[in-house]
Amino acid sequence: MRVIAGSRKGHKLAAPRGLDTRPTSDRVRENIFNLVGPVDGARVLDLFAGSGALGIEALSRGAASTAFVEHDPDALRTIERNLDRLRLRGARVIRGDVLWAIAQEASAGAKYDLVLVDPPYGMLTEIQPRLARHLPPLLAEDGLLVLETDARTEPELPLPVRTSRKYGQTRVTLFEAASGVGSTEPPRSGGAGVYGAGAEN
Repeated sequence: MRVIAGSRKGHKLAAPRGLDTRPTSDRVRENIFNLVGPVDGARVLDLFAGSGALGIEALSRGAASTAFVEHDPDALRTIERNLDRLRLRGARVIRGDVLWAIAQEASAGAKYDLVLVDPPYGMLTEIQPRLARHLPPLLAEDGLLVLETDARTEPELPLPVRTSRKYGQTRVTLFEAASGVGSTEPPRSGGAGVYGAGAEN
């Protein structure tokens, strides 16, 4: 894997060992950011972050900050290794269960301009109701949410769908903030760092 564009274009990215994570391919990642458009100054949330490739791509392209959420120890070490190697600023790594983390972020009133969601394909049916509950409040006004699924799956969230595209075995669905949802409040303070919380299961 490599960074597709931006300040770290061409830099190689490490991937977690084993089969527990499924890194987004370079081709799919490139198409995701073609659909999203410019991310300069964006506040980004990368859920089920894996190697961190999506969030790192956003930082390379000029995002102001990315919060990476992951619970797998090998994946967490990989994210930290990639961030250290690329010397990117604005990263915050949240160690814990994704569903717990988004509930906490929503309760705290956090807002993000871009939310990237790439759960294990077999998990989506089980977690979709909780994603539907907690993800919409996290979108800032004019925010976008990208959800990766198996190509045969058409995900459902209580948000307008801007577009849905298939790339091989992967479907990318782009949702946008519903009218009246989100806010223009400034980003919450807080720099790079790691904190542990939530159930690791």
